[in-house]
Amino acid sequence: MILVFGGTTEGRKAINELEEAGATYYYSTKTGEQDVTLHHGVRIDGALDRQAMLTFCREHDIQLMIDASHPFAQQLHQTVASVADELRLPLIRFERIFPEHDKDIEWIDDYDELNRLKHIHTLLATTGVQSISKLKPLEQQGIKVIYRILPRESSILLAHQQGATDSQLCFYDEDSELEPIADTILLKESGITGGFLKKTEQARRLGMRIIAIRRPAYPQLHHTSVNVVNGEHGLRRMVEKLLPDFFPLHSGLTTGTCATAAAIAATLQLLQKKDHSPSTLHHSPLPTEVPVILPNGETIPVAVNYGDGYAYVIKDSGDDPDVTKGIEIRAEVRGAMENGQWIIDNGKWTAEEAIQIVGGEGIGTFTLPGFDYPPGESAINKGPRAMIRQNLSSFIYHFSSITVTLSVPNGAEIAQRTFNPRLGIVGGISIVGVSGIIKPFSEEAFIDSIRKCMEVAKASGTNRVVINSGAKSERFVKALYPTLPQQAFVEYGNYIGETLRIAHELKIPNITLGVMLGKAVKLAEGQLDTHSKKGTMNKVFIAQMLEEACSQPGTASNSQLENITLARELWDLIPEDQLQTFANVVIAHCEKHCRPLLPDSQLTILLITDDGRIYKKAPTPSPDGER
Repeated sequence: MILVFGGTTEGRKAINELEEAGATYYYSTKTGEQDVTLHHGVRIDGALDRQAMLTFCREHDIQLMIDASHPFAQQLHQTVASVADELRLPLIRFERIFPEHDKDIEWIDDYDELNRLKHIHTLLATTGVQSISKLKPLEQQGIKVIYRILPRESSILLAHQQGATDSQLCFYDEDSELEPIADTILLKESGITGGFLKKTEQARRLGMRIIAIRRPAYPQLHHTSVNVVNGEHGLRRMVEKLLPDFFPLHSGLTTGTCATAAAIAATLQLLQKKDHSPSTLHHSPLPTEVPVILPNGETIPVAVNYGDGYAYVIKDSGDDPDVTKGIEIRAEVRGAMENGQWIIDNGKWTAEEAIQIVGGEGIGTFTLPGFDYPPGESAINKGPRAMIRQNLSSFIYHFSSITVTLSVPNGAEIAQRTFNPRLGIVGGISIVGVSGIIKPFSEEAFIDSIRKCMEVAKASGTNRVVINSGAKSERFVKALYPTLPQQAFVEYGNYIGETLRIAHELKIPNITLGVMLGKAVKLAEGQLDTHSKKGTMNKVFIAQMLEEACSQPGTASNSQLENITLARELWDLIPEDQLQTFANVVIAHCEKHCRPLLPDSQLTILLITDDGRIYKKAPTPSPDGER
């Protein structure tokens, strides 16, 4: 059993990850004011002192503790660490992502240091209602202090109890901008999710002096270790490591993450081997794992190995049935040198110019348009290239440029067992990945998750549920239904048929199905599960729909259709004045397969383009005259 201490954005992220396991866990907050929905979690509200926490852990067989509380919740940190240490429980500290310390910010360690700072006339304190009593001495020095707090009754009451007057209070929400009401601002080092960057940027625009309190160090343990993560992916992988049975299926790493880790390790290897590398790098042992920054900004450790002039990663696909599982992804790094000396001159370079990324043996080549890069380029997608450049940017000052060559032994043979040949990618595998993490789901577990979400949607009282494939399409469709509650929007992933069957069972009267063209052309043919492993788009069937919709001159030709690799390319091939007709045909075919699953409900299908344009066709009356 897992016990989570939250009440923060990190707590909410922890919930989202743990819910996917379908197993029971406990979620503890101090005030109970955080609005969260738990399906498998059990909520505990109210502060736990050390003895109460010890008793709870023993009585509920707690095997892992996760501290996702605020960086400045020092008393809670100390209590959690003490209990974990005494019970020998593994402890995960879910930390925030903190930006580097800017030079124009005055950093202090505690509130007492403020008393020694000069030339503060009016101070805007954004350090929370609990800090008011600590700032009262400043008022005695003649400094006007304004306290920025949440507009909660409990916060206002606590502010008054500490001596703040109504004239000293200003209120905010997550969208609030700073107002020019003080010459100095006081912040806590609250991290990116705590709005630190947003506040400092606004303060600079207002010309305010910025003072920030450094976050306190996390307590050290004697009998067990603190495992620090700073994002949801790292949290899941750490839970999988410390409590392997909690998640029925384990996550893995994309080829892009593996390639990035190999590139980092190969760069360290190169610097160590060169006589002119910095002495600290020259004498450091090569690490067996390296930190990799993922696209969402969090950092995870990845195990690495070394060969003669290259580094490599053995791909961990978790429990995802992936043909690339266990393959070796290599990176060789070369840095520009002149007369045996590093060229320290990268000021004129952009990251894209300074770090060249090319494919070697076993990396495929694009032969058709429609991908991130044109035909002839190595099949290394935009996301992984950006990851590699971001992670190597700190090494650039050693060189004028870096060339990273990726390779995969036996990659050409492995690629024959993927969809690459059908997509026009020849000679090897692709280096891909959007999030950097592979999150596996059993079909049963995923459908159970959809059912739970649909049940919550119905319980919210809405008479319409909007189902979408993911966050991108949901974002576009939400604009059409601004009054619907968040619970009314449900992701179906690829399981359109199962989601519609659940909607029928739950007797939901109105369903809106948002679908992008890649899934729509499969659904139109009757593929109610649109996963790529179940089938690819059928160009013959697409040609039939084009003929049905666009019989006049100017329609995309069969030769053009043969050259597309992704369905979304159709939006560019079909003349603008024929797009609505084509959309009508696609929607009509989708309706033919979806309506029988919803005999008692009204179905609206929305066809969505990549840039957010939405095509809608009026529902067709059912045979009995009802809609």
